[in-house]
Amino acid sequence: MAITTFPDTRWLHMIAATAFLAASVPHAALNAQGLEGPDSPDTVNRIIGSDVGQEETNTTVEAGKVATAIDRTRENIGAVRKTSKLDKVDIVFLTDAARTEGGPPPEIETKVKEHQEDIAELRKEIEANALLFNAIDSRRVLTEDVLAVEFDDPGKVVIYAAAKPPS
Repeated sequence: MAITTFPDTRWLHMIAATAFLAASVPHAALNAQGLEGPDSPDTVNRIIGSDVGQEETNTTVEAGKVATAIDRTRENIGAVRKTSKLDKVDIVFLTDAARTEGGPPPEIETKVKEHQEDIAELRKEIEANALLFNAIDSRRVLTEDVLAVEFDDPGKVVIYAAAKPPS
């Protein structure tokens, strides 16, 4: 007695094999990159590739620098868009400007309102930039808390955030 195989059976086996391979590819790619997960400190350090520092201060101490950085937001948007490598990222926590403290003082709030559209665009560019987004995320800063950025030296950026550092 001869056993006959129908062409439909071969197609079924081929589809099952293809589905199995497709399901295993994302896991294999993650292992190939050596990334443990998006929240792993090693993963964040590989993405950022820069030294991330932080400083706590009041807006009264940094008011001039923050105001100047806000005024330069339009030109800094382009710099954020082009940034792919930095030696140092400094995050300045303006603790008295945090939402829990009532937000920025009037002189900074006026600047923020004056440049509202540019700051919104800056925040979108930070979200789209893996290096900068992961740098602020590693310090638990939300993009909506970023007031301004300043590229004062080549290879260095200062990010001003109306937030308190994580405790």
